[in-house]
Amino acid sequence: EVQLLESGGGLVQPGGSLRLSCEASGFLLGHSDMNWVRQGPGKGFEWVASMYNRDGGTSYAQSVKGRFTVSRDNVKNTMYLQMNSLKTEDTALYYCATPRSRGSRSSDRDDYAYWGQGTQVTVSS
Repeated sequence: EVQLLESGGGLVQPGGSLRLSCEASGFLLGHSDMNWVRQGPGKGFEWVASMYNRDGGTSYAQSVKGRFTVSRDNVKNTMYLQMNSLKTEDTALYYCATPRSRGSRSSDRDDYAYWGQGTQVTVSS
């Protein structure tokens, strides 16, 4: 059974940092493209970042580029999202998810096969 478990969210002041984790079971993270997506209060789903299985490459939404970094530990079968210089607009429920199509950067929930339960990030002074 495929499961994704996010953790690491919390309350942080603007300019602060958090590291989110996504622990996978039932499959190997390194064999699948993996995305981080988020849903802010009153907003739709937003693609945040991707890590690609073929070469470990990454891509980022313009809104987080230069501040967020995706990484992966194949031994722990865990993906991470390092978030620096956080802004109030980063407040959201963050999910890791497996896209149905390779290379997808979709913000449509239906384009994802598996999701975790999410971890809440709140950026506030």
